[in-house]
Amino acid sequence: MSDISYMTQESYDKLSEVLMNLKTVERAKASAAIAEAREKGDLSENAEYDAAKDAQGMLEAKINAMEKSLASARIIDESQLDTSKVTVLSRVTIKNVKNGKEISYKLVAPSEADLKEKKISVKSPIGEGLLGKAVGDLVQITTPAATMEFEITNITI
Repeated sequence: MSDISYMTQESYDKLSEVLMNLKTVERAKASAAIAEAREKGDLSENAEYDAAKDAQGMLEAKINAMEKSLASARIIDESQLDTSKVTVLSRVTIKNVKNGKEISYKLVAPSEADLKEKKISVKSPIGEGLLGKAVGDLVQITTPAATMEFEITNITI
């Protein structure tokens, strides 16, 4: 059984839209590319045909993964979240105990993680270390680089 994926309604809708585009538009493009390559002669020596078939296989794998993600998705209503502890979709401000620098992250499902937008996965070392903690808690988090200590200074939605 697959892992449950927590996401907002907005993220669910966006993922559904992307999936629909892959199933309708991109599948048609892949089929057309295969048909065009097939017309070019002997399939045993046709690199274009092999590349088109590979691209179709990768597209189908992506569609399958997205369908599984949507099937296991649980929609979270952000207005119902408790800010006394860190949960999925919490925005958490943490302070590095060693150097005093503060940074805020939003904890999201792995499929929504984007470090540029300061969204980290709840499955990441930092995400897992912060889940269930409250403001004022000290947290030791082991990352591939080092073990770091943070203080949770704020939790919002």
